[in-house]
Formats: sequence, C-alpha cells, structure tokens
Amino acid sequence: MAKSKVKVVRNDATSVGRYASKAMLAFTIGIAMTATVHAETLLDSLTATYQYSPTLDSARATQRARDEDISRANAGYRPDINFSANAGREHNTTVSPLNGNTNANISPRGYAIDMVQPLFTGFRVTNAVNAAEANDRAGRETLRQTEQQVLLDAVTAFGDVTRDQAIVKLNENNLKFLDAELKAQRDRFSVGEVTRTDVAQSEARRALGQSSLDQAKANLKSSRAIFEQVVGHPPAGLVEANPNTKLVPRSLDEAIAIGTKENPQVVQSLYLEQAQRFTVDQIRGELLPQAQLEANYTDQFDPSQGIDEATSASIVGRVNVPIYPAGGEVYARVRQAKHNHIAALQQIEVSRAASQSQVVQAWSQLQGFKAQQDSDKASIVANTTALNGVREEERVGQRTVLDVLNAQQELLQSQVNLETTKRNILVASYTVVAAVGRLSVSEVGAATAVYNPEVHYLEVRNKWFGLDITHDDGRTEHVDVAPMK
Repeated sequence: MAKSKVKVVRNDATSVGRYASKAMLAFTIGIAMTATVHAETLLDSLTATYQYSPTLDSARATQRARDEDISRANAGYRPDINFSANAGREHNTTVSPLNGNTNANISPRGYAIDMVQPLFTGFRVTNAVNAAEANDRAGRETLRQTEQQVLLDAVTAFGDVTRDQAIVKLNENNLKFLDAELKAQRDRFSVGEVTRTDVAQSEARRALGQSSLDQAKANLKSSRAIFEQVVGHPPAGLVEANPNTKLVPRSLDEAIAIGTKENPQVVQSLYLEQAQRFTVDQIRGELLPQAQLEANYTDQFDPSQGIDEATSASIVGRVNVPIYPAGGEVYARVRQAKHNHIAALQQIEVSRAASQSQVVQAWSQLQGFKAQQDSDKASIVANTTALNGVREEERVGQRTVLDVLNAQQELLQSQVNLETTKRNILVASYTVVAAVGRLSVSEVGAATAVYNPEVHYLEVRNKWFGLDITHDDGRTEHVDVAPMK
C-alpha cells in the first residue's frame, strides 16, 4: 500500500515538474526574444560612438581648418588686386606781385586699381604648397589616431559594462547561496546540530557577500556612466562581445611588420619629414631672384587748379635680386630648417620603435590573458568540484561550515576572475588592432557611411572665393560610403 502511494506521488511530481519545465522554458524564450529585440552588440555601440563622439567632431573640424593651409599657400600663385578711392576739398591762395592774391577752391577725387601678379618666386610658392600638402596628410593621421582612440574607448566601456553586469549577477547568486546557508545553519542550531559559532560565521560571510554585491553594483553604475559618456546613450541589453579575431595578425612578427608601416604615428612622421624638407627649399627660395608684374590704373578728377581730369595707366615688370637679404637672417633660417629636417628624420625612427613597442606590449597582454582564461576556467571546474565535495563532507561531519563558506568564496572569486579576463581579452584584441593601425569603423564593419576628409580637401585646396564653410543644405560633415569588409 505504501509502495503504491509512493508511486502515485512520484508520478504527480513528475507531471508537475514537466509543466513547470514547460512554463520555465516559455518564460526563458520570452525573455530571450525581448532581449534580442532590445539587444545592443559591440558593433552597434561602435557605430553609435562614431556618429556621436564630440571628440571626433572636434578633430574633423581641426582637420578641415588645416585643409585651408593649402588654399592659403596656393594664393601665392594668384594676383593681389586692390581698389582705392579718394575725395577731398582744397583751398589754395596764390600771392603774385602782378595779379595780387588769387583764391581757388577745388574738389580732388578719384580712384585707382592696382594689381601685382607674381611671375617667379624662387619656387617658394611651390614648396609652400607641397609643405602644406604634407602637413595636411600628417593631420589626417592625427584624425585617424583620434578615431582609433575613440573606438578603443568604446570597446573598453562596453567590456567594462558587460563584465560588471556579470559580476553583479555572480554576487547576487552568491548572496542567495549565503542566505540559504545561513537559514540552514539557523535551523540546525535550533535543533542543536551546530553551535552558535557556525551561525556567526555564516552571518559574517553573508554580510561580506552583501558588501561585495553593493560594491559590484557601484562599479556597474560607474561603468554605465562612462559608457554613456563615450557612446552617447545609456547601455541597454548589451550582448557579450567576442574578441576581434578577424583583424588581429596571425603572429607577432606579422603584427610588427604591419605596425611599422600602417601605425598612424609612423605614417604621420613620414609626412612631417616631407613637410620639413619642403620648408628648407621654401626658405632657400628667398635667396633666389623674384619677378612680378605690376599694373596700375588711376583716374583723378579736379586734381589741381586748371586740370579737370587726369588718368594714368602703367604695366611694369619688376625683378628683385637678393644680394644680402635681411642681414643674413635668411641664411640662419635655412640652417635652422635643415636641423628641423634632421630632427624629423630621427622622429621617424622614434615612431617606428614606439609602434613596435606598442604592438609587442599589446600582443603580449593578449596572449597572457588568453592563457589566464584557460587557468580561470580550470579553476572554476576545480572549485566547483571542491565545493560539492566539501558540502557532502560537511553533511557527514568531516568538514566545518567555514570550510563550505571558504569553498564558495573561492568559487566566486574564480568566476569573477574569468569575467575580468574575458573583458581583458576583448580590450587587448582591439588594442592590438589599434597598435597595427587598423582600428576604424570601415575595417571592423561598424558603419557604412564614414567621414571622408578628402571631400573637404578637394573642395577648398584651389578655392578662390567664399567665406561660407557649410554646404547649400547646411551640412558641415563630409561622408562617403565605405565598402563593408
């Protein structure tokens, strides 16, 4: 009879468990669908950062201002034209022994147009334009560095939030475990199975768990604030991101080779060296002959008594041959520019060495974190086994309550370590990509419309007139559609 009753109860429990499992499954699917609808991936965050970042907007405006240096340098090829006008009133008194005093009032007025067209400037304008072009290319590398840093900040902020969210969840689960353990110890104390010391140890560990949870939540709030500052909106439904494996080179040697060629600092140094070389030639041009064409037209009305109008026009070719200009100051500037050029040459090597160091550091950290992840996973498996074993031994009196609490704490720490390591691997992978110079929205596939500095450059480099810096439709941005990779 008892056996039959046990059988019925077991079947009912099984039935209830099945219904509960189905309900739980439906609830889980609903939660997953909701999370999918509102989920935000790392690429979504990078896209939002690229579109929002005021740091990037500031760097782009600075680069557009630098584009105007080329237009300013090209102005040396063009004529300088000026218009002037004058008007006045004169009273003249003439004293003559024959005619006595003669008074006359005249109103002189007129205008003049002057033009100076440079013909030969000792190649100064050509070299000034070349130097401005090189500096402009160097400025684009500064813009690229800014983009890389902004995107890397976004990756870091994303990783920090997902890490802290996971740590909060781990601490919540730990607090649930400690609550259950404390309740169990109190129940056992009430029947005399354990001592007051065991209860106190559980209470102390529960208080520590609450403190850890509070700290984890505070860290999460801080990470969320930084995320909003970098990305432009609060984090919501972040999906844990995987490290970048597509753009990370296959070996350290390959990474170093790419970095010494494509790192923005290296490329910038190459362009700055070009600019210094052209600057030497530009200053040296001041020692060469200069030739220009001067044209003038003047029309004066009532310039003097007895003359109603006087006009004049002239075209003059002028050649200036420097012999000892500015007391030798030009020679000093040439020597100074040569020293600056040598410094720029050395800076290329400095940038290459710095790039190699950055690549090696980032690569080493990435490999170290990967190895640490394996250790963390192994630690979790071992600590889980140890916790289960200690709990079983504690039930039969071979272990104390403190042993169980310590085992749980070690498991929690290994789980927290794993979440921290996963975040570190994510950030380190993108740090490697940035170190080799390939961290951009077009490379990572985070955006289709990207800012193209070439558009504004082509608009203004040969521009003769205009004060407006916006388009007819009010746009100030210049975007191109970049192919997804």
